[in-house]
Amino acid sequence: MNIKDDFILSELRDGYLVGGAVRDFLLGKTSYDRDIAIKNAGKFARKLAEKFDATFITLDEEFEIYRLVLPDKLNYLDISEIQGENIEDDLKRRDFTINAIAYNLKNDSFVDVTGGLEDLKKGVLRHIKDENFEEDPLRILRAFRFAAVTGFTMTPALKTALRNYSTLALNPAPERIHYELLKLFGGKYASETLLLMDDFGLLENIFPCVNEMKRVPPNTHHHLDLFHHVVETVRQIEIAYSEAEPEIKEHLDNVDFGGFPRINHLKLAGFLHDIGKFSTWTIEPSGRHRFIKHDDVGAKMVIPLLKQWKFSKKQIDYITCMIKNHIYPSNVIAAPDLNEKVMMRYIRKMGDNVIDNIVLARADRLSARGIDVSEEMVSNNINGLKKLLNFYMEKRDTLKPLPKLLDGNEIMSMLDIQPSPLLGDIVNALFEAQLNGDITSKSEAEKFVKDFYYESSFK
Repeated sequence: MNIKDDFILSELRDGYLVGGAVRDFLLGKTSYDRDIAIKNAGKFARKLAEKFDATFITLDEEFEIYRLVLPDKLNYLDISEIQGENIEDDLKRRDFTINAIAYNLKNDSFVDVTGGLEDLKKGVLRHIKDENFEEDPLRILRAFRFAAVTGFTMTPALKTALRNYSTLALNPAPERIHYELLKLFGGKYASETLLLMDDFGLLENIFPCVNEMKRVPPNTHHHLDLFHHVVETVRQIEIAYSEAEPEIKEHLDNVDFGGFPRINHLKLAGFLHDIGKFSTWTIEPSGRHRFIKHDDVGAKMVIPLLKQWKFSKKQIDYITCMIKNHIYPSNVIAAPDLNEKVMMRYIRKMGDNVIDNIVLARADRLSARGIDVSEEMVSNNINGLKKLLNFYMEKRDTLKPLPKLLDGNEIMSMLDIQPSPLLGDIVNALFEAQLNGDITSKSEAEKFVKDFYYESSFK
């Protein structure tokens, strides 16, 4: 059995391939991780960087961990010093047995001193020792991440350790928690894992809104309380992704922002899509539950939460777009005058996010099955969303983006104003006017902006 990449790993005959690459190979999965443990790691890393014209980066000087970024800027190799006297010592210091298997590059054999090979066969997630969680508390969240990715069953001892060390879970840097969260949401079993995290009390520490969600009960439109509704929404996204046509899956697999695929971000958006419901919740005398403008409120509420976990502006823009517009496609298809123009307006407004938005709307619909929701209502909605998606797929290769008639800097210069909420209102109003076909030229845009500003000044 040989899992070496002869292009570069053959240069490291005295090293060991470790971590995710070995685990994923044994699970029959493609891995983009290439981690090498070797003695004299710095010397080998510099030598290799020179030979392959790679960029040499020191990731951790104390533990001698280095990264080589190859000229294509897409592939990289992490090379670390073996911790301890030998590879066996190194493996015992790792987090879980399934991650503590090494592949000897010299004699093409596996090194397994913790029973990881057997645990992989049985689908068991087992930690190596309790003290490893104290050494690096991020391993607490990593346990749930690997459960989400593999679907493996945690051992009773691991569950006990996680409870004992749960108070340390948020000690790591927010950037590291950010990484684990997106890895977790990308897992095939993310929805199941969210419920498991909730059992441990960990979920509400990362997402305080969970406590509020649990206080919103089922109603005639929703058969589940709000918390279980959003988890079910994530599950429905997982089902949709697993059954998606290749071109849909290809789109959701695109790594468009943050170094993670769209699907990871979409499932996180699905989990947070109703974050605004608790603060907008009212009950009418008739007993009907209302959540007026919860989509707008939620899109604003989620921003500080995402910033706390170091999401980039591009990531935040995507997630807030999904939350703000999660009802939008269902409203489009419910329009009595639904026609090509109406659908085209929706497509132009959502841009590259049409597929994601429709997948979320569909998942949301399938996750709300209260007594007032008939099978006919669900069927009509799903068929309408399918029609909208098919229309987009037919048109997307020939779509031309709306021209940007004026940008923010031009508007500020023209009106002699500084960045402000009003500027955002003007930009949004101009875009809406373009979508409606009311404005088609720069001169019309300039007049619209001046009129809008003048009217706003007297409100």
